[in-house]
Amino acid sequence: MTEDLVVTEIKTLIGKHSWKEISQRVSGWPDPEVADLLLHLEKTDRVLLYRSLHRKKAADVFAHLDHEHQDSLLQELGAEDTRHLLANLSPDDRTSLLEELPAQVTQRLLQLLSPEDMEEARQLLGYPEESIGRLMTPDYVAVRPDITVAEALDSMRRAGKDRETFNIIHVTDPNGKLLDSLRLRRFILADPNATVESIMDFKFVSLSAFDDREQAVRMIRRYDLYALPVVDSDGILMGIVTMDDVMDVAEEEVTEDFHKAAAVSPLDMPYSRASSAFLYRKRIGWLTVLLGVNLISAIVVVSYEETLEAFLVLATFMPLVVACGGNAGAQSATLMVRALATGDVKPNLWIPPFLKELAVGGLLAVSMGVLSYALGFYRGGADIGLVIGISMVAIIIIANLIGVVLPFTLTKFKMDPAVASSPLITSLMDAIGLLIYFWMATKLLDLV
Repeated sequence: MTEDLVVTEIKTLIGKHSWKEISQRVSGWPDPEVADLLLHLEKTDRVLLYRSLHRKKAADVFAHLDHEHQDSLLQELGAEDTRHLLANLSPDDRTSLLEELPAQVTQRLLQLLSPEDMEEARQLLGYPEESIGRLMTPDYVAVRPDITVAEALDSMRRAGKDRETFNIIHVTDPNGKLLDSLRLRRFILADPNATVESIMDFKFVSLSAFDDREQAVRMIRRYDLYALPVVDSDGILMGIVTMDDVMDVAEEEVTEDFHKAAAVSPLDMPYSRASSAFLYRKRIGWLTVLLGVNLISAIVVVSYEETLEAFLVLATFMPLVVACGGNAGAQSATLMVRALATGDVKPNLWIPPFLKELAVGGLLAVSMGVLSYALGFYRGGADIGLVIGISMVAIIIIANLIGVVLPFTLTKFKMDPAVASSPLITSLMDAIGLLIYFWMATKLLDLV
C-alpha cells in the first residue's frame, strides 16, 4: 500500500472514531514510520491519532520527531496528555526535549512531572551544554559483586523491562562506585552458583559526566560497545550513554562540520524547513568576513600595478597561482580537521603532522613548480617561466603549512577547527599567493 493510501485510510478511521482499530493498525509499525505518518496529518487528526496510541508507544514515537515538531505537538496536546508523555519518555530523550525549548516552556513542563522525574530532569539539565551528563540516562542495570550469577539474572528479569538496555551489566559496590562493566553473555554462560565477583575482569572503560559528548562518540567507536557507563569524579555510577544517542550526536557533529567547512553557520534544523531569511542570516556573516579577507588581494594587486603594466603576461597566470595555493591549503586543512575530529591526531602533538606536511608540501611544490615553469616558458619565455615556477613552489609549501597550522591554532583557542574551512583557506591564500607572486616578479625581473 502506498504512503498516500495509508494516510487516507488512517484519516477515514479517525473520521469514524475507530480509536481501537487505529491503535491496533499502527501498533506493529516501527516508531519512525508512525512519526512520519503524524507529519502527514492535519493538526486535529495528528492529535487524535497520537492520543489513540498506547502511552509507551506514544513516547517512543515522540522521541523520533525532530525538536521543532515535538514543540508543535506539545502545544497541541492538553496538560494531561503532556504529563503522560513526559512521564513515559526516557530520561535522555526528556532532557533533549527540555533543553531545546524556551526557558519558560521548560519550566512549565517540569511542573507536570512527578517529584522523582522532576528531580532527575533538573539533575540532567544541570550539566553543561553538549556534555555527556545531558546525554546520559540513569536507567541502567547494576548488580553487586557478592551475589550469585543466578541472583543477578533474577534481578535483571525484575528490573530490565524498565531499563534503557541490559546488554551491558554494571557491577557496583554498596556506595554505587563502578567496579566493572560486563556483557550479558558472560552472565548467561557462567555457572549460576558462581559469584558475580568471580566473573569480573575489571577491564572496563567509563566517561565523565562533564566530558564533551564527542568523547562518547570516539569511545563507543573505539571499544565497539553498545553502552558506556558515566561516572562522577569519585567513580560513582551516574548513568549510561547508549549507541542510539551517540549516533544522533555523530550525525549532528558531522552535519555541523560540513556547514562550517562551507563557511555557513550551523543551521540547527533541516534545510527543507529553513526559511530564506533564516538561510540568509546563516550565510551572510561568513561571506562578509571573506569579503574583507579578499579585499587584501585587491590591495596587493593595486600595489603592483607598475609590475603588471610592464609585464601584462603576468596577469594571465594570476588565477593559476592563487587557485593552486588555495586548493593545496584546503587539502591540508581538510586532512587535519578530520584527523583532529577523530582523535587520530592529538591537539598538543602538532610537530609530527607539521613535518609530514612540510615534506608532502615540498614534493607537491616541486611537481607543480615544474609544470608551472613549462606553462610560463611557453607563454612568456624563460624569465616568466622562472617567476611562475618559483612562485608556485613557495605558494604550495606555505599553503600546506597554513593548512596544517590553522586547525591546531583554532583548537588551542577552544575554537572548532572546522572553521579552517576551504573558503577561509582559499581567501587567505589568494592574498598571500598574490603577494608572493608579485614579489618574485619584481625581484626576478628587476622591476624594483
